[in-house]
Amino acid sequence: MKWGKILIVSLIVISVVLVFMTVFLPGPNGYYRPSRTAEDRIVVINLNGTIQETGSGFLYGGISPRFVQNQLRRAAADRTIKGVVLRVDSSGGSIAASQEIASMVKKYEKPIVVSMADMAASGGYYISVHAQGIVAQPGTMTGSIGVISTLMDLDGLYEMLGIKVETFKSGEHKDMFSRKLTEEERQIMQDISDEAYNQFIAEVAEGRGLDIEEVRELATGQLYLGSQALKLGLVDRLGGIEEAIDYLAELNGFENPVRYEFPQPSMFTQFFDMSYRVLFSLNKAMLGPELIMLEILREGIPPDIRYQVR
Repeated sequence: MKWGKILIVSLIVISVVLVFMTVFLPGPNGYYRPSRTAEDRIVVINLNGTIQETGSGFLYGGISPRFVQNQLRRAAADRTIKGVVLRVDSSGGSIAASQEIASMVKKYEKPIVVSMADMAASGGYYISVHAQGIVAQPGTMTGSIGVISTLMDLDGLYEMLGIKVETFKSGEHKDMFSRKLTEEERQIMQDISDEAYNQFIAEVAEGRGLDIEEVRELATGQLYLGSQALKLGLVDRLGGIEEAIDYLAELNGFENPVRYEFPQPSMFTQFFDMSYRVLFSLNKAMLGPELIMLEILREGIPPDIRYQVR
């Protein structure tokens, strides 16, 4: 009964907040109202947060391949939209998700220019390299071409919790992520990291038209400011969103580029998204910390191999 009351009160609060947001606050486009008469509309698509396979949307944050695909399809279907500016603000994330998004950008039928915000590094840079051009602020943090891999040794935690694990396996390394690694397994992980690293270098070289060895010299994992990245050939110009729109127009001969952004999601969509998140969080909270920890340990903690700044 207690949790039922909490749930009802939470939903009421969410409803009131959403009504206020819808009526009194500007949408994700700020107070900007796009022109409906311009011939050369350039849509700005905001990509903010960690790159991951799931979880992006109006309220979730993060950048998923599905979200990017939906936005690009929406722009492709609108004949009045001549090009796309991807506003990227991300420290990176999942390798496979970064590769999938980069492939979408590479194959897209309309011209794309990337506008980098505070940070577009590691995976955030990876998804940008196949754009027709990249524009960054002098102080944008970008680059970080490299791979980071982390594993957790849970032996001490199991001992503290009094949990004993007995494993039956077929395959020498099948349980390598549920115990301390052997030297051979450490080399396996390093080989995986090195292969992902080489894939990153090759993608940058292709997308930016640079020599592989030239990129390899830059691929130390370090961050570069936008002003440094310009000198190194990692970006094309310095500036913000408007400069990116002008650059796209210049590259494609658009005489009257006008900024456009997709309308804010409906109130129903906002309410549904937030309600789902609240219900999911309440469901987790009802389990209690001990059961949550047990569930995590039962499912296991997979290796974390990423194109991400850490």
